[in-house]
Amino acid sequence: MTAPIRPGLRERKKIRTRRAIRRAAYRLFQAQGYDGTTVEQIADAAEVSASTVFRYFPTKEDIVLTDEYDPVMVAALRARPVREPIVTSLRHALLGPLREMLADEAEYEEMRQRLRLVRSVPAVRARMGENIQESSRLLASVTAERLGRPDDDFEIRVVVGALIGAWSEAIFQWLDSDGAEDLSAVLDRSLELLAANLCGQVPSGT
Repeated sequence: MTAPIRPGLRERKKIRTRRAIRRAAYRLFQAQGYDGTTVEQIADAAEVSASTVFRYFPTKEDIVLTDEYDPVMVAALRARPVREPIVTSLRHALLGPLREMLADEAEYEEMRQRLRLVRSVPAVRARMGENIQESSRLLASVTAERLGRPDDDFEIRVVVGALIGAWSEAIFQWLDSDGAEDLSAVLDRSLELLAANLCGQVPSGT
């Protein structure tokens, strides 16, 4: 197995800046509420300019929702065996990186804060829906690439959309339980249920 490719210095600096902004924002959201926190205050707490915040996060909602998960998820999907049922590959690609994130105490607490904001702030919840669509398109494109099918393949988009839908429902189930359940276990259960019904296959186009 090949070792994971480490991001270059420039990309690592970008990741550190994004994290610094995001963590400063979470501290302020916790202290004075989401609506009571301005982008200028976040920039000051992160020791960057407001224009830098907007360069990394187009909206305040994106500060809550944007992370490094999608690139890691795509890399995990590309690393799965080519002959593996695609639903199984997607399940591992979604869950593996998430479990690594949740194993880190700071990352787990950040996830809890994020999802609490999703539940309590309508603008964040609406933006999350847009982000989910973007992630779904990304996964569908990589899946099509793996299977040698067109980038806009309808069957692949349906299957990936179903998995992302199950993923979203699991997150909202966890939110409704106020975090009483184990998040990764709820997500795993939702994807296992869907994989069992899809039989791990993507149908051929007609």
